[in-house]
Amino acid sequence: MDSGSGSPWASVPRNRLLPIRVSTEPAGTEWTPENPGSPAEEPVSPTARAMDDIGIYIVVTFGLDTPVNLTTFRAGIEAMLARCPRYGCIQVARDGSNNGEARWVRTTVNVDDHMIVPRLDRAAMATDPDKAVEDYVATLSTLPMDSSRAPWEFHFLDFPTSEAASTVAIRVHHAYGDGMSLLALLMMSTGAAADTKQGRPPAAPAPPRRRRPTRTGAIYAPRRRPPLSAGALALVAWVWSYLELAWNTAADVAYFAATILFLGDPRTLFKRADDDEFHAKRFVHRSLSLDDVKFVKNSMDCTVNDVLVALTSAALSRYYFRTSGDANTRKICLRSLLPVNTRPATTLQTYANVIESDKRKEVTWGNKLGYIILPFYLAMHEDPLAYIRKAKKVLDRKKRSLEVIFTYKVAQIFMKVFGVKVGTSIFRCLFARTTIVFSNMVGPAEQVELCGHPVAFIAPSVYGIPEALIIHYQSYRSTIKIILSVDEDRFPHYHQLLGDFDQTLTAMKDAASRLSTSTKND
Repeated sequence: MDSGSGSPWASVPRNRLLPIRVSTEPAGTEWTPENPGSPAEEPVSPTARAMDDIGIYIVVTFGLDTPVNLTTFRAGIEAMLARCPRYGCIQVARDGSNNGEARWVRTTVNVDDHMIVPRLDRAAMATDPDKAVEDYVATLSTLPMDSSRAPWEFHFLDFPTSEAASTVAIRVHHAYGDGMSLLALLMMSTGAAADTKQGRPPAAPAPPRRRRPTRTGAIYAPRRRPPLSAGALALVAWVWSYLELAWNTAADVAYFAATILFLGDPRTLFKRADDDEFHAKRFVHRSLSLDDVKFVKNSMDCTVNDVLVALTSAALSRYYFRTSGDANTRKICLRSLLPVNTRPATTLQTYANVIESDKRKEVTWGNKLGYIILPFYLAMHEDPLAYIRKAKKVLDRKKRSLEVIFTYKVAQIFMKVFGVKVGTSIFRCLFARTTIVFSNMVGPAEQVELCGHPVAFIAPSVYGIPEALIIHYQSYRSTIKIILSVDEDRFPHYHQLLGDFDQTLTAMKDAASRLSTSTKND
C-alpha cells in the first residue's frame, strides 16, 4: 500500500479484490451442517430471488469494547451456523440458469474463508483511525463476493478508534433475510454482558419495556366493536374507523401503483443520476442521545418514530437549502421507500426464545417486508417543532391504512405469477421514482456481547439499492445511531449532513424545553 497517501486504500483498484490476510490459527475451522446428505433445504422465496438479482447486501458495523480474539469469534460464528443452517447454504438454480427455480442448497463452510483480517496502512491508522475504518467499510460496496461460498463475511479491524477498542464489519447478502431476522440471529450469539461477568450462561437481551401498543408499527390493529350499552355514537365511530381504513388503504395502494408506473420525485441534489453506472457507497454514522429524543417525544406527546421522521425532514432541509442556495420559502416534497417488517412486534424476542428451545422449524427466516411510501417535506421553519407536528400528522394517517400488508402480499403474488425478473423491474421502478430509503430498528436496551466481545455500538446499513441516500436509525442502550449510506460522488460533504442531524436534534430539544417551561408556568 501507499503509506504516504494518507488513506489505507488509496492504491487499491476499485474493480479488484483487496489483498487479505486470513488468520491461520489452528482450530475447528470447518462447519458441516446437520444431515449433509440432504441435497436441499427449501426453495428460495421470490423476494430472496429479487434481492439476489438486484444485488442488495446488508453491512453491519459493530464497535467492540475489547480487542478482537479470533479464536473466540470463530467459535461464536460456528454457533450461529448451528442455530441457523440457512447461513450454511447457497442459492442454486435447478436447471443451472438464473431463470430456473432456485433452492437453498447446503454446503460445507470453511469458517476461516469468511473471517477476513485486512492489511491496512499503519501510518493511516495512526493518523486517523476513524477515517481508516470508514474507508475500509466503504470498499465493501466495491468488492464482489465469491458465488461458490455462502455470501457472508466478518471483517476484523483490530485497532482502537474514538468510539471502540476494535471494529467488526459484517457483510451479509440480503437474500438470507431482512434486518429483523439477522438481528434475531445475532442476538442469539450475544448475551447480556452482566450475565457473562457473573458466570451465568449468556441470555438474549430483553427488549425495552413499553406500554402495549394499540397498533404494531404501521400495521393497523382493528378496533373491537363497542358493547351495545356504549350507545349509538360509539357504534357509529367504530363503523367509521373501518370506512376510513378502507378509504386510506385504497388511496395508498393507488398512489403506490402510480409511483411504479409514472409518478416520480422532483430532481434535487438528493436524487441519483439516471444512469446504470456503479456508484461507490460511503457508510457513516453518528450517535444521538436517546434521552434527548424521548424528551422531545414526551414534550410533544408523540412517538419516537414521529421525532425521527421530523428530525430527518429538518436535517435534510437544513442541508438542502444551505448546499443548493435555493430560496428558503420553497416547499419540496421528497418521498422515501420505508420497508416495514410484517412480523408481530414481539417477534424478535419470540425468535430468541424459540431458537433457544431448539424449535428452529417454527422460525420464519427470510424477508417479511411490506413497504410504505413516506413523504419528507423540505422547508425552513422558524419553529423546529413544526417539523414534528407535520410528521405526526403524516404518520398518524399512515397508521390508519393497510398499505404495508397489501404491498407485502401483492408483491409475493405478483412475483410468483409473473416471475422474478418482472418483480425486480418493479422494485427498480420504485427506487428510481423515489428519493430516499428510510428505516428504523429498535435494538437491545442493555449492553450485549458479540461472540464474547462487549459491543460499544451497532451501525447497520445496506448497499446495492439504486438510491443515492439511505437512512437508518438503530437504537442501542442510551443512544440512537443515525447511519447514512451515500453515493460518494453525490454527497462529498456527508459529514456536514451528519452534523445537520446532530444540530437539528439540539434545536428541537431546546424548543421542547422552552415549550415545557411555558406549559408549567401556564
